[in-house]
Amino acid sequence: MNPKPFLLVTLLAALVLRTYAAEAPARRLNILFIMTDQQRWDCVGANGNTLIKTPNLDRLAERGANLTHAFVASPVCVPSRISFFTGRYAHTHRNRVNYTPLDRSEVLMQARLKEAGYLTASIGKLHYFPPTVEEAHRTGFDIVELHDAAPFTDKWSDYVKWRQANDPQKDIYYRAVAKNIPPGKNPFRAAIAAEYSETAWTGQRTRHWLTELAQGEQPFFIHASFWKPHSPFEIAAPYDSMYDDVEIPLPEHFTEEDLKAQPLPLQKLVMRGGGKDLQIDRQRLEWIYRSYYGAISQVDHEIGLILDALQATGQAENTLIVFSSDHGAQLMEHGIMDKNCFYEAAVRVPLMVSLPGRVKTGRYDQLIETVDLLPTLFEFIGLPEPRECQGRSFAPLIADMGRGYTPHDVVFSENIIPEVITGGKIEMPFEKGSGVGGIRHPDAKMARTDRWKYNHYPEGYAELYDLKSDPKEAKNLAGRPEFHAVEEDLRLRLLNWLIDSAETDEIQPRWLLQ
Repeated sequence: MNPKPFLLVTLLAALVLRTYAAEAPARRLNILFIMTDQQRWDCVGANGNTLIKTPNLDRLAERGANLTHAFVASPVCVPSRISFFTGRYAHTHRNRVNYTPLDRSEVLMQARLKEAGYLTASIGKLHYFPPTVEEAHRTGFDIVELHDAAPFTDKWSDYVKWRQANDPQKDIYYRAVAKNIPPGKNPFRAAIAAEYSETAWTGQRTRHWLTELAQGEQPFFIHASFWKPHSPFEIAAPYDSMYDDVEIPLPEHFTEEDLKAQPLPLQKLVMRGGGKDLQIDRQRLEWIYRSYYGAISQVDHEIGLILDALQATGQAENTLIVFSSDHGAQLMEHGIMDKNCFYEAAVRVPLMVSLPGRVKTGRYDQLIETVDLLPTLFEFIGLPEPRECQGRSFAPLIADMGRGYTPHDVVFSENIIPEVITGGKIEMPFEKGSGVGGIRHPDAKMARTDRWKYNHYPEGYAELYDLKSDPKEAKNLAGRPEFHAVEEDLRLRLLNWLIDSAETDEIQPRWLLQ
């Protein structure tokens, strides 16, 4: 046998393989999306809070883009989360109320990533309905470990099952508060140990799957979703005492006169459940703040361990990290404990994006909408923006993408949540033409510019705040003749938004003629 032809074929094969290797696309960027629940934008050290301890979020902000003016599409869990994962506003995806099913025609981020070759995982609070692994798989997640943390969802909770198998104190409810707490100590100290808390479980399982998926050839998308700092406010030691000696500024006492000055829909929100929150004494409210801060510090600790685990996998340089929250919390500002309103504490959230060597580090104060995240991630990883997406990629703002970026001059949010009025009941006594409980609160809209915030409610209620002179949103200027032009401009912006945002749903790519 003449060895020359064989040698020639071998050399040609090696050349082809070398050429293919040089031209073959590199592995797509991994995505690690860390989310908290009900975390205010100002409860991060990097955002100017000098009292809270968040060293790991601070280092994430320092090594990436810290977007300080990010606003949720809706100040309530489910609508906000679906907007994050579709890049669509709540009035178009129509998943407007907690524990209601999503329209099956909606395609979520994880399904699109899975189609593009990603392995997809969700750990912790997902908050889809039904709250089952099967529903999570249907939406595009390959790996699912759930913990929605509402009592009726515990039968589906992987955290509850894990704790039953591991915690020596498994018979104690994970929301239980410790007994015999000494006077002057945190009355919200949890009865269970921190290592068996839902926060520790979410961090542990995220690190497990991060390590597993990083060993494979496929890019991965991991959604790591912490329940905390959402109420109730139980918090395990040592985080229960971390802020014992810290004097956290409390909101001004909300009076009956303040209540009467609010639009009727907001009065209904404040008086939800009979207005019990208004009876909280100042000392207890201070412990609520300390517990809220402690919960964030515990999440921050777990985030630090997650970042360390990512570094240990060798995939840190190839992983796009996002941190945000689904909405904020009022913590008794304006007489409201939780959210469901358009005050800054409820609609403005922390948002950080990090990718070594690509994302330009720094603080970005431009207005951002959370529907912008999906097109931003897709631009970074080289996927086309879905036609149905209503957000605007901010990738050119924080990285060199070869094109310019046009900032938002106004951002929007909306709120339709009848259970605020019905007291948390699943059945909504809706009457066509009159809303729920005689109040058509469930279609509130917000338009916010750098200076102005305008909130529109049915039946003629409105709020207008000059954020430049009134950052605490204490003086409602709506209806004053001298601000009529401002109101009209923002009302027109709301109308145009409602018309324009749905254009891809209403105008087809081609006419269908018979």
